[in-house]
Amino acid sequence: MDRQLNPACCQVSYSHFGLAIHQNDHQARRRFVEWAQNGIAVVPDFHKRILFSDEAHFWFNGYVNKPNCRIWCEANPQVYVETPLHPEKLTVWCALWAGGIIGPYFFKNDEGHNVTVNGDRYRAMITIFFIPELNNHDAQELWFQQDVATCHTARATIDLLKDTFGDRLILRFGPVNWPPRSCDLTPLDYFL
Repeated sequence: MDRQLNPACCQVSYSHFGLAIHQNDHQARRRFVEWAQNGIAVVPDFHKRILFSDEAHFWFNGYVNKPNCRIWCEANPQVYVETPLHPEKLTVWCALWAGGIIGPYFFKNDEGHNVTVNGDRYRAMITIFFIPELNNHDAQELWFQQDVATCHTARATIDLLKDTFGDRLILRFGPVNWPPRSCDLTPLDYFL
């Protein structure tokens, strides 16, 4: 006999990290959604003015990165996937909004080798790629969202973004706080 899964007794687990959504996350996520709904009440196309951004890693050994994969179950399944310590990978950044896609941007060094993202490389991408690309779009009233990666939350990075967006920033501890563990609030994880 098949046993049906009761959604009321389930929790969401991140299979890659083995982390469940924290109890306080609901309040932060609710505050963000209420902020967005208030924006839409004032400006009906407000949701079209949010520029979502994120990076993705592509491994050359065939490993698939699934940090946003969810497993619904009554208890944490303790799923682990073994991978080599330092497999070769490519990191790609992209931004998405109602006006289109900005990117992709491939993180490489001066010799053309794939590199990981750090604060200096992220700020260089913003300066030499992202801001010039924004100038090709009508980005007057855009809000910029990014997640809580360390390179995103560095003071120098936030200052650089404030020069372009002012207080129209959605980020950790920003003018609008991006809720932690909220991959499902960004369309990048579903569309791109």
